[in-house]
Amino acid sequence: MPDKKEFEGARVVVTGGSRGIGRAIALDFASKGANVAIIYLDPRAQGQQVLNELKALGVEAEEHDIDVKDFPAIQELFADLIKRHGRVDVLVNCAGITRDKTMSKMTPELWQEVLDTNLTGAFNCSKAVWEQMKTQNYGRIVSISSVVGQAGNFGQANYSASKAGLLGFTKSLALEGARNNITVNAICPGFVDTDMVRGIPADVLEKVVQKIPMQRLGKPEEIARAVVFLASPASGYITGQILAVNGGFYM
Repeated sequence: MPDKKEFEGARVVVTGGSRGIGRAIALDFASKGANVAIIYLDPRAQGQQVLNELKALGVEAEEHDIDVKDFPAIQELFADLIKRHGRVDVLVNCAGITRDKTMSKMTPELWQEVLDTNLTGAFNCSKAVWEQMKTQNYGRIVSISSVVGQAGNFGQANYSASKAGLLGFTKSLALEGARNNITVNAICPGFVDTDMVRGIPADVLEKVVQKIPMQRLGKPEEIARAVVFLASPASGYITGQILAVNGGFYM
């Protein structure tokens, strides 16, 4: 288990940090002493609420309502963060959306929107911290993929493709970053108790739970714990890996 002070003074950025898994990740880092910036895209009230929760843990915290698929805006934001704080030690790519349709009903717009946010968004943010992490000879990048990126899912060709793409992105970036002590890993959550999963029709979700050996949904905090483990300074020999946290749903 990470020491409570293990991340004291560290600079952590979490995208999609205003709700669900992203919120849990941000709070876990803050509880261990990290200074946390969250990036999210509306609603502003949720971002402000998480900001207050982070500050209540006694760390420096900030929130930014910016779309991760906006390359210029993301580069500008990270440049400002690095200028003000000196560095980013940990980047967690958690921002993600769904636009579910079967292939018969999938439009180019629905396909592109999901790819742009879930996959290109991770590229945009990783690109923004890469040179700085190389210069400081240290960095941790953890991307939140999905069991759907491993196994596929009916009606989610766009989401599955975006999350599978993150796995290849992770492995390639891990090869590039290793010589500069930058580890790059991904986590594939199963079905987790978030607003996104709760949006699945109740009868369908019940059938999904029946297929999970542990017979329950995961908790956002359980995904956060895995992220904190991979981002730990003590996990420096783990890179290019895909950690499944899915209750045994996919092995």
